[in-house]
Amino acid sequence: MEPGIFVPLGCFAMVVLIVAITSMSKMRDREMDVHRYLYEQEMEHQRKMKELDIQLAQVRSGTRG
Repeated sequence: MEPGIFVPLGCFAMVVLIVAITSMSKMRDREMDVHRYLYEQEMEHQRKMKELDIQLAQVRSGTRG
């Protein structure tokens, strides 16, 4: 190989590396957004389940309010 081919090849490799790092960062951000969304949904579900348990206990005891 000629020495003159290493500079363009090195530039191409740096561009590929930068694009790969950028896409990995964006993918990680999306993953964190989905994780946060699922956590919020889980907390909302647990809150609703507690409310339903309270209502069920009220119905079973005969005091509805």
